[in-house]
Amino acid sequence: MGWTVYMVRAGNGALYTGIATDVARRLAEHAAGAGRGAKSLRGKGPLALVLARPVGTRAEALRLEGRIKRLPKARKEALLALADPLAALAPDAGRAPRRRSRSPQTARAS
Repeated sequence: MGWTVYMVRAGNGALYTGIATDVARRLAEHAAGAGRGAKSLRGKGPLALVLARPVGTRAEALRLEGRIKRLPKARKEALLALADPLAALAPDAGRAPRRRSRSPQTARAS
């Protein structure tokens, strides 16, 4: 049972990001508009699933969900246009490799 990060577009154009083990069931809960669905999506239908990518563990899914939720809407829209949107959010994406500095003990020994 793996976890999936998903994005839903509401009828008003808003993007909602969440995680689930069964995205179809979760989308149905959101669409029902009551009970276990997200309050922010109630009355904002129709809902359309625009992204669903398996990510592995719940911890990984929660980290990725948090990173997506912190992005401005324009950046979320740009992510959706990419072939592999979640690769752009990898922790080391777009960063140059870090150089390890020598520890003070190693520097003295040299």
